[in-house]
Amino acid sequence: MTRQEKATVIEDLTSQLAGSSIIYLADISGLDATTTSALRRACFKADIKLSVVKNTLLAKAMEASDKEFGELPETLKGNTSLMFSDTGNAPAKLIKNFRKKSKKPLLKGAFVEEAVYVGDESLETLVNIKSKEEMIGEIIGLLQSPAKNVISGLKSGGGKLAGILKTLSEK
Repeated sequence: MTRQEKATVIEDLTSQLAGSSIIYLADISGLDATTTSALRRACFKADIKLSVVKNTLLAKAMEASDKEFGELPETLKGNTSLMFSDTGNAPAKLIKNFRKKSKKPLLKGAFVEEAVYVGDESLETLVNIKSKEEMIGEIIGLLQSPAKNVISGLKSGGGKLAGILKTLSEK
């Protein structure tokens, strides 16, 4: 690879890193062609972009980026695959589900909405992260709950009041 090609790759990686707020680094080394193909298909179905990169080029792209990646550049050893997604927990769920059939991919680290997670032990934490849509739905549900309680209270109270008035009028 010439210097010009490397500079182009670094520039592309830098723009990808800048354009995504959810970035996962995984190790998929040792997977055979069939398993790798299945992983790529699963990523495509989950709307996750998967690409294999050279560690040195990715490290330079991270340095050139405006984002603070913390300890992530230190995880760039061995084979590294980048996973980009719009949903914070989608790559983690994909990795967890894929590991039911295979030992890999291993999570090296993740950058999710300004938070940095390092190591495969963070996988369970990342799986439990709620997406933006899930959080909005939960908040709306919480906001609707008191209003529903007031309305049901008024309805039941009105029924009781009508019953009392009817009983009094009959006497």
